[in-house]
Amino acid sequence: QVQLVESGGGLVQAGGSLRLSCATSGRTFSTYAMGWFRQAPGKDREAVATISSGGSTYYADSVKGRFAIIRDNVKKMVYLEINSLKPEDTALYYCAASGRYHVPRLRSQFDYWGQGTQVTVSS
Repeated sequence: QVQLVESGGGLVQAGGSLRLSCATSGRTFSTYAMGWFRQAPGKDREAVATISSGGSTYYADSVKGRFAIIRDNVKKMVYLEINSLKPEDTALYYCAASGRYHVPRLRSQFDYWGQGTQVTVSS
């Protein structure tokens, strides 16, 4: 069982930066692939970045060059560095863990979810 708790969201101006954090519990964190998803009102939840247990990463085209996913296996933490924020980045951001896939990208490929942290970008 893995529990995930996100933090770090907030209200920022366009062009600003945020660092989202995901604290995890569980003995086998290092074996899980981790991901960040986001869901805007009226839209589907989409993967923005994922990282395998070995450090391989995936980024959605819309965030490449602006977002970075980082994992710290010692602290059992996952981070999402967000730069050059745009109003369209406004969403509820979720942390997720997958024990079944190497670099998962689909919502169905993840087994555990946090409650989310809100990011709001003003223009």
